[in-house]
Amino acid sequence: MKRQGWLVTGAALMVLLLAAGSAAAADKIGFVNVQEVLVSSNAGKRAAEEFKKYFDKEKTVIQEREAELKKLKEELEKQRSLLKEEVFREREMAYQRKFRDYQLLVEDSNKELQAKDQDFSKKLLPDVLKIIQAIGEKEKYAMIIDVSMVPLPYHSKENDLTKRIVDEFNRTYKPKK
Repeated sequence: MKRQGWLVTGAALMVLLLAAGSAAAADKIGFVNVQEVLVSSNAGKRAAEEFKKYFDKEKTVIQEREAELKKLKEELEKQRSLLKEEVFREREMAYQRKFRDYQLLVEDSNKELQAKDQDFSKKLLPDVLKIIQAIGEKEKYAMIIDVSMVPLPYHSKENDLTKRIVDEFNRTYKPKK
């Protein structure tokens, strides 16, 4: 399975390299790290702050549950020799139910964090892509490659547009309400 992923990535890289090699001398190829644009822009930094607040809140809830489970487990182990087998099994089952609830909480929190991250990208990405397209058309780039999606062993720092796109995005982005 992993090998197929490398083959697809390798094929995509070959297509890009062939396209780059066949571009006429006058054609320019630009590079951008869209992920870096999303993270380092003002809107991205604000979203990261909101994300961190949510993450910290979830982390606190999870840590409280962990502490509760740890205490419950320690008490159960201390009482093991004092309790009848049947009572011990009942308490052990109660602990297992709480542990499963904890695991579901962690899983749900992770899914929600991923959804928030994807939502953030979906909101900002169209505006970033418009800026990339505008720069590409205005400055007559044959193509602009997102190096966060297709890692290249080398690309010209001279044609790296990431900083310019961040600056333009910061200047023009208006949050949608």
